[in-house]
Amino acid sequence: MASSSKVSIQKSYKYDVFLSFRGEDTRKNFVDHLYAALEIQGIHTFKDDERLEKGKKINDELLKSIEESKFYIVVFSKNYASSTWCLDELVKIMECQKVIEQIAYPVFYDVDPSEVRKQLGRVGEAFSIHNNEGKVEKWREALREASNLAGWDLRNTADGHEAKVINKIVKKISLELRFNNLEVDRKLIGMESRVKDIVSLMEMGIEDVRLIGIKGIGGGGKTTLVRAVFDKICFSFEGKSFVENVREVSKSSMFGLRSLQEQVLFNVLNNRSYTIGSVHEGKSLIQKMLCSKKVLLILDDVDHLDQLEALAGGLDWFKPGSRIIITTRDEQVLVAHGVTCIRDVNMLSQDEAMCLLSRYAFGRDIPIQSYKELSLKVVHYAAGLPLTIRVLGSFLCGQNELEWEDAIERLKTIPLKETLEKLELSYTGLEDDYKEIFLDVACLLKGWKKDKAIRALESCGFRARNGLRVLEQKSLITISPNMELGMHDHIEEMGRNIARRSDPNEPIRHSRLWIRGEIEDVFAKDLVTEATRAIAIQINSSGDNERPCYEILTNGFGNMKNLRFLHVDSDTRDWPVNIGVGQNLPNALRFLSWRRFPHCSLPKTFQANNLVSLQISSSIIIQLWEDGERKVLKNLKFLDFSYSHLRTLDCGLLPNLEKLNLANCCHLVEFHAPIGSLTRLVCLDLSECILLKSLSFIKQLESLQVLDLSYLYMMEFPDILPMHSNHSLLKLNFSSNDIKELPSSTGNLQKLVSLDLNWCKNLKSLPQSICSLQHLKDLDLESCAIEELPEDIGHLESLEWLNLRLTLVKHLPNSICMLKRLKTLLLSRCYVFEKLPEDLGLLESLEELSVTYCKIRDVPSSICKLKHLREFDLRCCDQLKKLPEKVGSLKCLQVLDVQGTSISHLPQSISFLKALKIFGFKSEDQSIYT
Repeated sequence: MASSSKVSIQKSYKYDVFLSFRGEDTRKNFVDHLYAALEIQGIHTFKDDERLEKGKKINDELLKSIEESKFYIVVFSKNYASSTWCLDELVKIMECQKVIEQIAYPVFYDVDPSEVRKQLGRVGEAFSIHNNEGKVEKWREALREASNLAGWDLRNTADGHEAKVINKIVKKISLELRFNNLEVDRKLIGMESRVKDIVSLMEMGIEDVRLIGIKGIGGGGKTTLVRAVFDKICFSFEGKSFVENVREVSKSSMFGLRSLQEQVLFNVLNNRSYTIGSVHEGKSLIQKMLCSKKVLLILDDVDHLDQLEALAGGLDWFKPGSRIIITTRDEQVLVAHGVTCIRDVNMLSQDEAMCLLSRYAFGRDIPIQSYKELSLKVVHYAAGLPLTIRVLGSFLCGQNELEWEDAIERLKTIPLKETLEKLELSYTGLEDDYKEIFLDVACLLKGWKKDKAIRALESCGFRARNGLRVLEQKSLITISPNMELGMHDHIEEMGRNIARRSDPNEPIRHSRLWIRGEIEDVFAKDLVTEATRAIAIQINSSGDNERPCYEILTNGFGNMKNLRFLHVDSDTRDWPVNIGVGQNLPNALRFLSWRRFPHCSLPKTFQANNLVSLQISSSIIIQLWEDGERKVLKNLKFLDFSYSHLRTLDCGLLPNLEKLNLANCCHLVEFHAPIGSLTRLVCLDLSECILLKSLSFIKQLESLQVLDLSYLYMMEFPDILPMHSNHSLLKLNFSSNDIKELPSSTGNLQKLVSLDLNWCKNLKSLPQSICSLQHLKDLDLESCAIEELPEDIGHLESLEWLNLRLTLVKHLPNSICMLKRLKTLLLSRCYVFEKLPEDLGLLESLEELSVTYCKIRDVPSSICKLKHLREFDLRCCDQLKKLPEKVGSLKCLQVLDVQGTSISHLPQSISFLKALKIFGFKSEDQSIYT
């Protein structure tokens, strides 16, 4: 893929279109209609009587608006040339088109192009009134130039039908804007030509299944490129999925490939979940479910043929017209899979690299003049690698010239090919505690959820939130949309080299251990080490010919006097009897996470005075200490015994506990919480603790904010609610219980933000007091037996998400239209629901409305006022025959599903919604519009 030698910098414009016209000729007819059509299409348009602020100097304001517009539409009419104002606008427009490469389109409304060009006829008459010799020639030249541009002659286009001409103009501008706005990050350089090359390679008009490979080194921009391509063309497909980090996810566990297969199905089939039992089953299911869909599938960072065979095994898996794009560092993987269309992702040219560096270092497209030579040196050493440029730019941002020179001098001592060492400059500039956080992420925490990583880091004494923010700002880590910590492979390797390089062959001297062989070596020598501060080990019990984990860990951790962090992730269920593993934990431990811990209690020798976080999930632990021992864990804040065999817990030994997770502790029968204990507890999860008899202790937990009591199958609501209204509870999950009613004291939870009651199948009504919860944002009533909502439900002024799926509700109270902040209303499979409220349009924030399988006969016309509605699901509303005529006013509507309805035609206005995807009609059926 050729790299452009000239940087294409996409300027950001305030307006998409500037309209130039003579008001007395066209303001109230053609221009008014054109302006409305552009705005309906989402094209931001400047029209002087719409945009100018009172009190401004209109001439200066107009000139500024011209400069801030991408396109110009100049409407020439019989009196256009009589206005000095219009002529001055035209001169400025033509100047901008020449210098800034903005584009002007003439529209000849009631005049001939030759009349404008030569100032003849009615145009000549209008122009003849001017006697300002200083400007006349400029005006003449501007008229000549503009009349020679490609545009529209109203009399000779579409037989003079104004509406059709306007449609042509709007379509042209829309296509130009789509081409210019690739929807990529403003700090991405050189994308336009690269995206265009890949899109042309895909030959979208050909109805075949095509595999396209993009190869290149890590950090070279492969992911960025395919993401930009995906964002540009994904709307053209029936299903789409962007699968990131294929290599890493597939190898992270024995279920990695299956989870990727499930992701593909989930994405392509519109969020329909599948649980796959084996990779082989996943292959069959993908082929079966996707062969009838035109799919865009991105497989990012593939490094093994097995991954391709599991996710895109053959061309017959997909419907003709599908496109599969694969990125990899290994071309052989593509060749082995039969991919013949392969492109390299080239490094940035010098101009592109300079622009990218400038945006990160200076916040502009070119370097500050005094830094120009220094910037050239940095670009030279970066060798066009986008990752390196971004990291160096972030590091040098805000540094003075001497600091730049010092950094460049240090670069000179590093060989050009040693990218890892170049990246280390950003590490060197960190504060000491942030360096430690960086090394922990690189060696131990990559791929962890952000909140779990923060808990581990804070347990070890770090300011984790600030630290992760700084690392993200300096481009050393990323945080994904699902809040996972990420790090580029080069940076990860750099961090791991830093942790090992002082004594690469002496792991006993390393501060962090994560490589199984090195951990075995340290344990085998059974030597006292004060260097090791953190260990993370993942051990599987099946089929890897490795020594069993209990042999590796038998010598234990007793000699590691300064070990603060221990994470053992094991799937071993059957530990040998009387095994010594974990019996001599070091007292310095602050964070202990051991899935499937092999003992019934913590070891007697473990003092645990420094322990802040203890996570022993899916283990055989029965009690905290054995033989009646009562050691107080005075610093413990986080305790997780979920899915364990825990039978009893004495919370009197946990005076400073903040978070307690006992989910699925099905054997728990004794929970001792003496009065005055757990005063700092913020989060408590007792879901599925079905043998726990009493929950009355919850009433005394004054700091509690999050409470999960789901799947306890309780017949009555427990006595846990306060009699006063200043309780701290924010989230309450009481789903899958057998209660018939909620107590009126629920209204005392005045700070409550989320209430989950789904699958309380016997719950038939809600107390009126619930309407006093002024901070409630999420209310989940799915699969309850509720027949009607409280009349005052509209008083829940903060409510944003309301789930009534599978309830017995027939109507909604009129007050529901008072919910000005409601964004999501779910009524799917409410089989007796008959009517949407007439004032539905008052729900001004509504973004998603689902009424599938309901008995509604019509949709109120007020729905057309919902300017933020994105998804409207009407599937299988078989009594519904039509939609409101003005449904085209829903400018934000992206998904409309009318499958299984009785709708035979869609309103004409819906044609204005160009981004709308309609399900339930064939796209080639031209009769869908009335």
